[in-house]
Amino acid sequence: MRFKQKVVLVTGGASGIGEACARLFANEGAYVVLADWNAAEAQRAAAELNQLHAGLKGLPIAYPLQADVSQEESVAALIAATLQAYGRLDVLVNNAAVICPKPLEEIEGQAFDRVYDVNVKGVFLMIKHASAHLRSVKGAIVNMASLNGLIGQRNNPVYAASKGAVIAMTKSMALDFASSGVRVNCVCPAGVMTPLLAQWAQQQADPAAAHRSLREMHPLGRPASAEEIAQAVLFLASEQASFMTGVALPVDGGASLGY
Repeated sequence: MRFKQKVVLVTGGASGIGEACARLFANEGAYVVLADWNAAEAQRAAAELNQLHAGLKGLPIAYPLQADVSQEESVAALIAATLQAYGRLDVLVNNAAVICPKPLEEIEGQAFDRVYDVNVKGVFLMIKHASAHLRSVKGAIVNMASLNGLIGQRNNPVYAASKGAVIAMTKSMALDFASSGVRVNCVCPAGVMTPLLAQWAQQQADPAAAHRSLREMHPLGRPASAEEIAQAVLFLASEQASFMTGVALPVDGGASLGY
């Protein structure tokens, strides 16, 4: 098991890619903190993992915590609760994010602020409050970026800009943390068939055309599953990637090839 008795904190851990990450880390022997704004869903996801896996010394494999990564007090409390529960932190997965798929002219300032508060400020705050604990164990950080942050996307400028910021922050933090043995990388998915993406497709004027477009944008003929992206997260967090830091890894089914 690659993460036996390691402690992994996943933000946005109650659904989609975050829940898939939590499940795979638990399968690899980790204790997993599922942090999410939706307390009920975090509790559900944690309960399902605890039914599948038995912890050691009376500790649950999965521990749900409600948190808003855009608020510093909430982030500080999240890190403190993680340490109180498990005594350490080995891997931080910054997955929590929101989207705003609209033309720039239709985006209100409040919506812009919300995207940056969660997608960018949230990553900053999580790393700020986790850094000392990760340095002490030479841990790993994996940020969830996006192919949008590498090559852009029509009618999604604010989300793309926020993920570009995550990529730049990842590279800067990789330099800053390298001397203490902490590796910082990010994953850049294209389309991923999460509940959020499925909901978006159904809200389009022609849902069937939206699904067809999602298939056609990937040369492999389909969007990724959440588990396929989670596998990349586990790889970057593991010793198999021990000489990788500052990487923005596309996991995109060929969508970035452009032909």
